[in-house]
Amino acid sequence: MLLVGDNGATKTSLAIFSSKDNFRTPLREAELPSAKYESLTALVKDFLTGIPYPITQAVFGVAGPVIHGKAKITSLPWSVDESILEEELQIPVVRLINDLQALANAVPLLERSDLYTLNGGVSTVHAPFAVVASGTGFGVAFSLWEGTYYHAYPSEGGLANFAPSTPLEADLLVSLLKKQEHVCYDFLGGGAGLPSIYSFLKEKGTIAEPVDFAEQFAASSDPNPLIVAGALDPHSPIELCVATLKVFASILGGVVGNVALQMLATGGVYIGGGIPPRILPFLDSEELMRAFRAKGALSDLLTTVPVHVILNPKAGLIGAAAYSLTI
Repeated sequence: MLLVGDNGATKTSLAIFSSKDNFRTPLREAELPSAKYESLTALVKDFLTGIPYPITQAVFGVAGPVIHGKAKITSLPWSVDESILEEELQIPVVRLINDLQALANAVPLLERSDLYTLNGGVSTVHAPFAVVASGTGFGVAFSLWEGTYYHAYPSEGGLANFAPSTPLEADLLVSLLKKQEHVCYDFLGGGAGLPSIYSFLKEKGTIAEPVDFAEQFAASSDPNPLIVAGALDPHSPIELCVATLKVFASILGGVVGNVALQMLATGGVYIGGGIPPRILPFLDSEELMRAFRAKGALSDLLTTVPVHVILNPKAGLIGAAAYSLTI
């Protein structure tokens, strides 16, 4: 019996599998709000309450770097340790891996229906591929062909400094640097990005903010759904929300292109996380692909690199389960 988890700052998904031949049909699964629990142990114990299966292995994809079996979870006050988890959960073997590493592990197991293609390109056989994810934060991982299989490697590329690719994005960076010391993709490409871009565009004053929407925005603890809904309204889209999503798509395209170059990911780039599937019309656009391709001498190369959005919300669990085959 294998227990797997996909931990994020907002929610943690958990599942139990009984077969190493099928990681798409769990015996049990649940999503729990991460911040509600004082530790990963408490969250997992809550999930396992009343479950009769004897767990023999566990793999948790966690949001943060894993060093020697230990991790400090990004955006949560949790520290986790494989050996302590084994003892507290009474599970013989527990492994921690980075959540983006788990997502990269899932890619070879994904089906066509799990993906939305932004750029068809031509995937080079056995070439490296990269994975980025936009959710509460922004993460990066990559996979290299090891002769008979792909080996996934984590990174902390989300903390790389934001690099503007348009004059408007340069103004955005200047504005943000007045308020914070470090502006990175984990900030702008994740959950904080949309409200930050929205507020910047509002302050510029070139696009008016509807009064009723301003009241909703000010009262909301999480304005992201409001911004997305305002931009995607089929009858009366809010111009300021539309502009926000276009800037966000351009920023995402820029960093995806950067990652493709850094990893020479001619096997493709896969965009995961909770935000991209919700804003597909803005990602399947000229804003994203322009920024993706705008890399000078290698622009033509990037035109051939496949770019896909991962639609399957369980991809992180599938990847964590796939990692168990290497234990």
